[in-house]
Amino acid sequence: MSSRTPLLRLDHRATLAGSYVGFVTQAIVNNLGPLLFIIWHDAFGIGFGAIGLIVSVNFGVQLLTDAVSPPLIDKVGYRAAMVAAHVVAAAGLVALGTLPFLLPSPYLGLVLAMVISAVGGGLLEVLVSPVVEALPTQNKALHMSLLHSFYCWGLVAVVALSTVGFLTLGEDRWPLLCFAWAAVPALNAVLLWFVPYHRLVEEGAAMGYRHLLREPVFWLLVLLMAAAGASELSMSQWASAYAQAGLGLDKTTGDLMGPMAFAITMGLARVLFGARVSVKNVRHIITGCLVLCIASYLVAAYGPWPWLGLAGVIACGFSVGILWPGTFTLGSSVFRRGGTVLFALLALGGDAGAALGPAVVGQVAELTGSLADGIAVGTVFPVVMLAAVLVLGRRLSRGPAAASRHPGA
Repeated sequence: MSSRTPLLRLDHRATLAGSYVGFVTQAIVNNLGPLLFIIWHDAFGIGFGAIGLIVSVNFGVQLLTDAVSPPLIDKVGYRAAMVAAHVVAAAGLVALGTLPFLLPSPYLGLVLAMVISAVGGGLLEVLVSPVVEALPTQNKALHMSLLHSFYCWGLVAVVALSTVGFLTLGEDRWPLLCFAWAAVPALNAVLLWFVPYHRLVEEGAAMGYRHLLREPVFWLLVLLMAAAGASELSMSQWASAYAQAGLGLDKTTGDLMGPMAFAITMGLARVLFGARVSVKNVRHIITGCLVLCIASYLVAAYGPWPWLGLAGVIACGFSVGILWPGTFTLGSSVFRRGGTVLFALLALGGDAGAALGPAVVGQVAELTGSLADGIAVGTVFPVVMLAAVLVLGRRLSRGPAAASRHPGA
């Protein structure tokens, strides 16, 4: 994790740029598959319930990676871990375009490829935020929000460029898109080998698992992350399929007006709030956004006209923008010595919600025969997060030290 003299004389700005691309890579890993849901459904005969489980596999493996990787990361350092995460992510994307055709069961091939990609995505989830938090920059909340906005811009790029690929190559040649997207993490791995890194917490001063797990406010933060992940992914992962199967739009229009518009508004929210968010006001911003999120889910599910349903999807993107980075800001302010373990465990909570939410939507849609019903059930996640924010607010109103049983945290 320590800095070393880089071969190319790069400074922390190059580290920041590489970290931005790291979140673009995570956007590729998480969102390329959902653009292919209807294609897989038609070509391989895979039901929506089984497709929802593929999403759960992705985030379930990321969750496991979040849980077990911090000791290994601390041992090998940020440099080796960041490069390895990108290499594994690239390998998973290549596998996504090959294994379904090489194995007897296409579904098994998709699942195995998703497992490989998810290991890389999980490592990135654990690594990128603390790497950026440790950089010698001013206004950490701003840079954290801007960092997470690049996940959104990556999602926009995935949808826009993949749509161009579908139109020019044809939907049946979708594996070529997997190979093309694999070049992004592969090239970024080269850059990240040469950039400087900084310590988030001085060696030996970081809090451990036992310390954090004994803190009631830590568990509230984990619940916030789980609900944030479910609120975001329940809509974004199903936006393309819902726009097509639920709202009756063609694939190109559905992709552009569903997940791409969702990502644009989510990214704009992170840029907008990033310039204004602070430890003092982040809870109030999150609360307002959650009210909008609840309304957006209901409009998307029950809007009587397709354009109104799309408006709900798009508004939902804006409403969830600050939830994930805002919770990271809250966590790092309460537990100043949390280090990599804190970010890993919060990411674990987020990935748990990201695994649960889309699976619940898919299963409800399978049982009822309506994706709108599945989307409607997703409303429960922002409701849970809103309740948790209100409880956390009462604890933090007494100050971070009062919220923790260990003032030195």
